[in-house]
Amino acid sequence: MFYDLYDTAPEITPETMAVITQRDRNGNIASQVFEEETDYVVHRSPTKVIEQACKFFGSSLKGRQEGTRDVCGINYKSPIAIDPLSGMYFFPTTSPVNTSCSWIAHSHIEHVRKAGKGTEIIFKNAQQVFLQISYGSIQNQIQRTAQFRYILDHRIRYLKKHAGGVVAEPFA
Repeated sequence: MFYDLYDTAPEITPETMAVITQRDRNGNIASQVFEEETDYVVHRSPTKVIEQACKFFGSSLKGRQEGTRDVCGINYKSPIAIDPLSGMYFFPTTSPVNTSCSWIAHSHIEHVRKAGKGTEIIFKNAQQVFLQISYGSIQNQIQRTAQFRYILDHRIRYLKKHAGGVVAEPFA
C-alpha cells in the first residue's frame, strides 16, 4: 500500500471503518480501530489517532475542521476529510475534546438502527458497533458528512475539469 515507504504504517487507511474509544486495563483511554478485515487496539485516544492521520496527509485536525467550516459552515462536531482523494471522510460521535469521542468513516456505513439507549452502526462488511449515542445524533452526523462530502467532491471535480487534470506544475 501507499504507506510501505514509511517506517510506521498509519492507523487510518481507506479500509478503516471506525476508531472507537475504549478503556484499557488501567482505565486509560485507548482506541479500537475497525478495518474491513481486522480490528486492533491503539494506545491513544481516537481523536489523537485521527490527528496523526491528518498530519500524515499534510494537515492537522484543527486545519481539517477549519476547512469544513469554510466549505459548508459546520462548526460543531465537524466531519473531516482526512484525504478526499481516497474517500477518507470521518465524523466524530461527540465533541472531539470529549474523551468518549469516537470517529466513524462515512463511506463504510451500510445503515444504522436504534438499539436500546444507543445506536448500532452496521458497516458494508456486516460488522457492527454499538455506540451510546442517540440515533438522531448519528443520523445528523451522517447527513452533515454527506453534505460536506458532496460539496468538497464537487469542488475537486470542478478543478480537475477546468484545470485539465493538472492542479500543479509537474516535477522537472
